[in-house]
Amino acid sequence: MNIRFLGAHNIESKDVRPMSLLIDDILAIDAGGLVSSLTFSEQMAMKALLVTHHHYDHIKDIPMLGMTFYVNNAQLHIYSLQSVLEALEYLFKYPGNLYFNSLERPVGNPTFRFTTIASLKPFIVEGYHILPVPMKHSVPAVGYQITSPEGKNLFYTGDTGSGLGDCWQQISPDVLAIEVTAANEFIKTAREAKHLTPSLLKEELVSFQNIKGYLPKIITVHMFPQDQSKIEIELKQVATELNATIIPGYEDMQITL
Repeated sequence: MNIRFLGAHNIESKDVRPMSLLIDDILAIDAGGLVSSLTFSEQMAMKALLVTHHHYDHIKDIPMLGMTFYVNNAQLHIYSLQSVLEALEYLFKYPGNLYFNSLERPVGNPTFRFTTIASLKPFIVEGYHILPVPMKHSVPAVGYQITSPEGKNLFYTGDTGSGLGDCWQQISPDVLAIEVTAANEFIKTAREAKHLTPSLLKEELVSFQNIKGYLPKIITVHMFPQDQSKIEIELKQVATELNATIIPGYEDMQITL
């Protein structure tokens, strides 16, 4: 399993992009930094897109992706919660035709084929076993455990806050891609917004180890770029204390399982 971190942050600039992962060139997760990271041929190689939740930084590239598939007379399958479908329908049907509606056009054979999923109900896409797991966020959200046909697996949390014991019961990843949005000095704000800081991450990793008996390789994502130097210092301390492998994610990073 090859995992490309197309976007690893929560805002965008010339140097950083919002969240998007690409697995084995065909399975994308979240669409914050998708189209700006891929050539047209790479976009057209995609078979499916999984979306964790409907916040804008995770869905913003979907309309442009739809246009690319439309002009190439192709279709893309999108899998997510009902709330994501409702958000996309609102976006596409905004008064005045904000943009091309890939959920409805071409009529009778739309560019996007949306499949509504349910938490803890597994499904299969292109031979990959997908388990959506509910996360602790400010809106309905799921993380995804992706298991390749060869048995390698990744769990990506999407956005989440604390209290992930129930989640850890459901998964056994080789790699855990987990959000760490802010430095510890913003822990109060992070708790209120249901995000993580390095110290909150530590609590969740201790919980994971107590439940599962091991710690996977950990990649942190969704970071505020302005806080990243502080976050990385604090993550190193957590890694030392837990004897864990914790790597801050970055744009165009690749790992192979």
